[in-house]
Amino acid sequence: MASNPLPIIGPQTSERADAARNRLKILEAAERLIARHGIENVSMDMLAQEAGVGKGTIFRRFGDRASLALSLLDEHVQAFQEAFIRGKPPLGPGAPPIERLQAFGHAMIDLLEEHGDLILVGESGTPCARFRSAPFRAHRAHVTSLLNELDPRLDAEYHADSLLAVLAADQYRHLRREREMPIERVRAGWDSVVAAVEALAER
Repeated sequence: MASNPLPIIGPQTSERADAARNRLKILEAAERLIARHGIENVSMDMLAQEAGVGKGTIFRRFGDRASLALSLLDEHVQAFQEAFIRGKPPLGPGAPPIERLQAFGHAMIDLLEEHGDLILVGESGTPCARFRSAPFRAHRAHVTSLLNELDPRLDAEYHADSLLAVLAADQYRHLRREREMPIERVRAGWDSVVAAVEALAER
């Protein structure tokens, strides 16, 4: 079955040299402030002062905090996409689809564990912003493709959205911080959800 190309994560247009310098200054300043205060406590005023640029420059370049957070995540989400497209199995090609689904969830859990606060801000811009973001669209296309490979009779699009809902940043934060659920239990929970989808395919 031919698969649709995955959406490419990361900047797709070239920048003027001065714009690229400002972008880098802002991102580096944001990383310093987030390390000191946490993403939720960093204001655009603080960022403008730390970066030595006008507040308007930040808004023109990034638009809002969600877009800034996604830009800070670029390197990490691009590495994740590279791993599930061309990396070693079971995350990458060469393993059965059910094993790749399990590995995808485990790798996403690792990403959420390390960068969950940034991902949450990136998913919390406008209503349904998560579903329009390049990372989500790439993840959805990948999971849909694996489900179609597992069993073409499945409603792959519906089950892809259902599986990815389990990996939403707000869900993960709730489980880990408010419920104080061990990460091993979260991983096991993901495996059980994938197993339920596999059981549907075996009917």
